[in-house]
Amino acid sequence: MTDQQSKLITNMRESGLGYTTIASQIGLSKDCVRSYCRTHGLKGIRSPSHVDKEAGSNTCRTCGRYLQHTPGKRKKQYCSDACRMDWWNAHQDKVKRKAYYSFTCAQCGKTFSSYGNAKRVYCSHSCYITARFSHGDK
Repeated sequence: MTDQQSKLITNMRESGLGYTTIASQIGLSKDCVRSYCRTHGLKGIRSPSHVDKEAGSNTCRTCGRYLQHTPGKRKKQYCSDACRMDWWNAHQDKVKRKAYYSFTCAQCGKTFSSYGNAKRVYCSHSCYITARFSHGDK
Protein backbone atom coordinates (compact mmCIF):
# COMPACT_ATOMS: atom_id res chain seq x y z
CA MET A 1 0.00 0.00 0.00
CA THR A 2 1.38 3.41 -0.95
CA ASP A 3 1.34 6.54 1.19
CA GLN A 4 -1.14 8.12 -1.20
CA GLN A 5 -3.50 5.16 -0.84
CA SER A 6 -3.28 5.29 2.96
CA LYS A 7 -4.11 9.02 2.91
CA LEU A 8 -7.06 8.34 0.62
CA ILE A 9 -8.31 5.59 2.92
CA THR A 10 -8.08 7.93 5.91
CA ASN A 11 -9.94 10.74 4.13
CA MET A 12 -12.62 8.46 2.70
CA ARG A 13 -13.16 6.67 6.02
CA GLU A 14 -13.47 9.97 7.88
CA SER A 15 -16.09 11.09 5.35
CA GLY A 16 -18.16 8.01 6.25
CA LEU A 17 -17.45 5.57 3.42
CA GLY A 18 -17.40 1.82 4.07
CA TYR A 19 -14.63 -0.71 3.49
CA THR A 20 -16.11 -2.09 0.28
CA THR A 21 -16.65 1.31 -1.29
CA ILE A 22 -13.14 2.46 -0.41
CA ALA A 23 -11.59 -0.79 -1.65
CA SER A 24 -13.37 -0.63 -5.01
CA GLN A 25 -12.36 3.00 -5.60
CA ILE A 26 -8.72 2.59 -4.63
CA GLY A 27 -8.18 -0.85 -6.13
CA LEU A 28 -7.25 -2.75 -2.98
CA SER A 29 -8.96 -5.69 -1.34
CA LYS A 30 -11.66 -5.08 1.26
CA ASP A 31 -9.59 -6.99 3.85
CA CYS A 32 -6.57 -4.75 3.27
CA VAL A 33 -8.68 -1.61 3.77
CA ARG A 34 -10.37 -3.06 6.87
CA SER A 35 -7.01 -4.05 8.37
CA TYR A 36 -5.58 -0.59 7.77
CA CYS A 37 -8.63 1.12 9.28
CA ARG A 38 -8.64 -1.09 12.37
CA THR A 39 -4.92 -0.64 13.06
CA HIS A 40 -5.20 3.14 12.68
CA GLY A 41 -8.43 3.52 14.68
CA LEU A 42 -10.53 4.72 11.75
CA LYS A 43 -14.11 3.98 12.74
CA GLY A 44 -17.03 5.01 10.62
CA ILE A 45 -20.63 4.32 9.77
CA ARG A 46 -21.59 1.83 7.09
CA SER A 47 -22.33 3.44 3.75
CA PRO A 48 -24.29 2.18 0.73
CA SER A 49 -22.24 -0.17 -1.41
CA HIS A 50 -22.98 1.64 -4.65
CA VAL A 51 -20.45 4.04 -6.10
CA ASP A 52 -21.37 7.18 -8.04
CA LYS A 53 -19.45 6.33 -11.19
CA GLU A 54 -20.15 9.46 -13.21
CA ALA A 55 -19.30 12.02 -10.50
CA GLY A 56 -15.75 11.08 -9.57
CA SER A 57 -12.96 12.19 -11.88
CA ASN A 58 -10.48 9.98 -10.03
CA THR A 59 -12.47 6.78 -10.56
CA CYS A 60 -13.08 4.50 -13.54
CA ARG A 61 -16.33 5.35 -15.37
CA THR A 62 -17.26 1.67 -15.54
CA CYS A 63 -16.22 -0.06 -12.32
CA GLY A 64 -15.48 2.86 -9.96
CA ARG A 65 -11.90 1.76 -9.24
CA TYR A 66 -9.45 4.50 -8.22
CA LEU A 67 -7.28 5.87 -11.06
CA GLN A 68 -3.80 7.29 -10.65
CA HIS A 69 -3.25 10.16 -13.07
CA THR A 70 0.17 11.03 -14.47
CA PRO A 71 0.93 14.77 -14.15
CA GLY A 72 1.16 16.54 -17.50
CA LYS A 73 -0.82 13.87 -19.35
CA ARG A 74 -4.48 13.52 -20.22
CA LYS A 75 -6.56 12.20 -17.32
CA LYS A 76 -7.59 8.57 -17.51
CA GLN A 77 -11.27 7.68 -17.65
CA TYR A 78 -10.98 3.89 -17.44
CA CYS A 79 -8.80 1.50 -15.46
CA SER A 80 -8.40 -0.98 -18.35
CA ASP A 81 -9.29 -1.66 -21.98
CA ALA A 82 -11.98 -4.08 -20.80
CA CYS A 83 -13.72 -1.32 -18.83
CA ARG A 84 -13.41 1.08 -21.78
CA MET A 85 -15.02 -1.44 -24.13
CA ASP A 86 -17.76 -2.26 -21.60
CA TRP A 87 -18.64 1.44 -21.39
CA TRP A 88 -18.55 1.82 -25.18
CA ASN A 89 -20.89 -1.16 -25.65
CA ALA A 90 -23.30 -0.02 -22.92
CA HIS A 91 -23.50 3.62 -24.18
CA GLN A 92 -23.67 3.33 -27.97
CA ASP A 93 -25.99 6.35 -28.15
CA LYS A 94 -23.41 8.65 -26.46
CA VAL A 95 -20.54 7.75 -28.79
CA LYS A 96 -19.94 10.21 -31.64
CA ARG A 97 -19.27 8.14 -34.72
CA LYS A 98 -17.81 10.21 -37.53
CA ALA A 99 -16.30 7.57 -39.81
CA TYR A 100 -19.36 6.42 -41.76
CA TYR A 101 -18.82 5.95 -45.50
CA SER A 102 -21.35 5.18 -48.26
CA PHE A 103 -20.48 2.98 -51.22
CA THR A 104 -21.99 1.07 -54.13
CA CYS A 105 -21.04 -2.60 -54.27
CA ALA A 106 -18.82 -3.42 -57.26
CA GLN A 107 -20.51 -6.82 -57.69
CA CYS A 108 -24.25 -6.39 -57.11
CA GLY A 109 -24.66 -2.58 -57.33
CA LYS A 110 -26.35 -2.33 -53.93
CA THR A 111 -25.73 0.85 -51.90
CA PHE A 112 -24.27 0.17 -48.45
CA SER A 113 -22.54 2.04 -45.64
CA SER A 114 -19.41 1.09 -43.73
CA TYR A 115 -18.02 2.33 -40.43
CA GLY A 116 -14.29 2.96 -40.24
CA ASN A 117 -13.26 1.51 -43.62
CA ALA A 118 -12.97 4.11 -46.38
CA LYS A 119 -11.62 1.60 -48.95
CA ARG A 120 -14.35 -1.01 -48.92
CA VAL A 121 -15.49 -2.28 -52.33
CA TYR A 122 -18.05 -5.06 -51.71
CA CYS A 123 -21.16 -5.07 -49.52
CA SER A 124 -20.59 -8.61 -48.25
CA HIS A 125 -18.19 -11.53 -48.26
CA SER A 126 -20.39 -13.41 -50.73
CA CYS A 127 -20.17 -10.53 -53.25
CA TYR A 128 -16.39 -10.53 -52.86
CA ILE A 129 -16.19 -14.30 -53.46
CA THR A 130 -18.48 -14.05 -56.50
CA ALA A 131 -16.44 -11.21 -58.02
CA ARG A 132 -13.09 -12.86 -57.21
CA PHE A 133 -13.72 -16.41 -58.34
CA SER A 134 -16.54 -16.43 -60.94
CA HIS A 135 -14.91 -14.60 -63.85
CA GLY A 136 -15.50 -16.37 -67.12
CA ASP A 137 -16.23 -19.88 -65.78
CA LYS A 138 -17.53 -22.24 -68.46
